[in-house]
Amino acid sequence: MIYKFKSKAAGDVIMMGPSGDHVLRIIGKTPSPKGIIEPAAMPAAIAAIEKAILDEEAARKQAEADAAAEGRTLPPAEGVTLRQRAWPLVEMLKRALAANKEVVWGV
Repeated sequence: MIYKFKSKAAGDVIMMGPSGDHVLRIIGKTPSPKGIIEPAAMPAAIAAIEKAILDEEAARKQAEADAAAEGRTLPPAEGVTLRQRAWPLVEMLKRALAANKEVVWGV
């Protein structure tokens, strides 16, 4: 499934299924073909995504420190980080919150 997040306050954000599912779970939503994030829920959603980003980055730094302590080097991180994947949606949520507009998908 492809998620197309829409808001009257920002341009559309498109995410592939697994990435969209992951971000929706982070903000406490069940992945589904249709949904809405109300302005009242946006501060918590933004905070949850930002915390998940910091947790992912801290885990990588810890893994690098552990590897260095053992005298080895971790290979470069592959793929797209959560920060890169979620940034457009976080920006959309911030703009939608400022304009008091909901974010929807699948409608």
